[in-house]
Amino acid sequence: MTAVPVGPPVDSPLAAQWRRAALGALRKGGRAGPDDTPDDVETRLSHTTYDGLTIAPLYVGPPAVRPSGVRPGAWEVCQRHADPDPAVVAAAIANDLGNDVTALWLTVGDGALGLDRLGEAADPIPLDRVAVTFDAGDQPMVAAAIWLDLARRRGVPGTALRGGFGADPLAEHARTGEPGDSGALAALARRCEVELPGMRAAMVDATVHHDAGASDADELAASLATGVAYLRMMTDAGLGAAAALDRIEFRYAATADQFATIAKLRAARRLWARVAEACGAAGHGRQRQHAVTSAAMMTVRDPWTNILRTTVAAFAAATGGADVITVRPYDSCLGPPGETARRLARNTHALLREEAHLARVADPAAGSWYVESRTEALALRAWERFVEIERAGGMAAAVDSGLLAGWYDETWTARSANIARRADPITGVSEFPDLGERLPVRPAAPVVTRAGGGLPVRWHATVFEELRDRSDAHFRATGARPTVFLVPNGSPAARAARVAFVTNLFAAGGIAVTEADGSADPETIAKLFVDSGLPVACLCGPDADRDAVGPIAAALVSAAATRVWCAGPPGDHPDVHGYLYTGCDVVAALTVTLTDLGVAQ
Repeated sequence: MTAVPVGPPVDSPLAAQWRRAALGALRKGGRAGPDDTPDDVETRLSHTTYDGLTIAPLYVGPPAVRPSGVRPGAWEVCQRHADPDPAVVAAAIANDLGNDVTALWLTVGDGALGLDRLGEAADPIPLDRVAVTFDAGDQPMVAAAIWLDLARRRGVPGTALRGGFGADPLAEHARTGEPGDSGALAALARRCEVELPGMRAAMVDATVHHDAGASDADELAASLATGVAYLRMMTDAGLGAAAALDRIEFRYAATADQFATIAKLRAARRLWARVAEACGAAGHGRQRQHAVTSAAMMTVRDPWTNILRTTVAAFAAATGGADVITVRPYDSCLGPPGETARRLARNTHALLREEAHLARVADPAAGSWYVESRTEALALRAWERFVEIERAGGMAAAVDSGLLAGWYDETWTARSANIARRADPITGVSEFPDLGERLPVRPAAPVVTRAGGGLPVRWHATVFEELRDRSDAHFRATGARPTVFLVPNGSPAARAARVAFVTNLFAAGGIAVTEADGSADPETIAKLFVDSGLPVACLCGPDADRDAVGPIAAALVSAAATRVWCAGPPGDHPDVHGYLYTGCDVVAALTVTLTDLGVAQ
């Protein structure tokens, strides 16, 4: 394929004109100084991903576009079923299959559908027409035996079955810290090769690493190392490289970072094609991808915002070329999803396929200078990490040695700092929370017991949602929401933006505000503060009125305020204990404020 240049070369007059205009905008926004030149614009507007890759503001010049094993036609619409009640699962499956779902993902075993009840749950499934993939933990052989026996009793030949048995011993190893059964994978692969051409034995589930905090490149590297390990297991068991490649499927997390997800899926196909080429089986290197919207990005609070996240993630997965896509229901963090949530998840596919027509174009991002550059950079970084895993002794050794955990901890530390500062905002949680929300009531999810020692499970919203939980417990115990005494000063128009900013910030920790009359003198404000019975105050006004901060803060401290906050950039007022501004550590501020307000841990 050849990219056709459609924009200005990097040294063209149009590019220079753009730099001059961008510099002017940056100066107006305070992000560039008088000494900055147009040549500094790219640096000012660039940012770095968690993989250390630089994302530039402008990409020019024809990229090296390569075929990327794109999906032919529409993706398969896949719904996950994990309820332990076979009647509930059967009813949900029947509803799904009657509403354009074309593939099923059945979680069986601990905390989910019992293997001995699989036949009951599968009653509405036409085994020869619907692809079914299992997640059976450490029991894929048992699940396979039950499934094949069910097909035999229904008179469905093995050659008509489609899907996968989901054997993933290295994912089990990563989850639990205990080695998985590699023999089961090899045995299933041999049987699939001989009797079950439409079934895949192995599933490389990279979401285990994503949920542990892995960056995109580390998730790809872990999946690549796992896939190579499975190739070795299967070829050691007597399969040829081509046959082994055909028995592996990959599962990746799709996030609301649209371009990151597109690049990740495209890079994954490129990397796996390179592995197949190195194995001498380039014709079998097309990676089959199952993209599932990220569990780590989902929120318990304001769960309806999850609809937005999963829609963007599903769009990115479809654009990135996933063969199978699962959209998590918006309420999946609350317990077993409700029917409305499952319906919305299904309809997300319908909207993207039938109204947005995403399936009509193969690899629609191909040729984009930005997407191609990001795909290439991500693939190279992931390959470097893959080589490190291989040098460490392979995937199992990398898990046992703590190599992967160290990588993921480093990324999580950086991500946590950005979440705490709201540089990575979470709508409905860290930004624009609703203190009066009433969450949908769902049955408690079954408790899943796993051996300790595996990789952690990390949700992005947890740190803020734990603060909200503290506030809610306080409200239930006292009948009152923890509240900060807000002192707005300056004209209403001048202070409005900061009042909204601070109100939103405190609400992210479950803290309400009550406004005083900021136009009063410091002594009157102090009396109002004492009458409120609150221990924490926050001064809020425009920079032009900063001279009023000192006297009011001093009066509040004299009135026994435990803590006085000030909205705006840091200053040097001796009676102000801290400043609240864009980029401050919001989690730290909310944590100490809840403690000051007497909210129990």
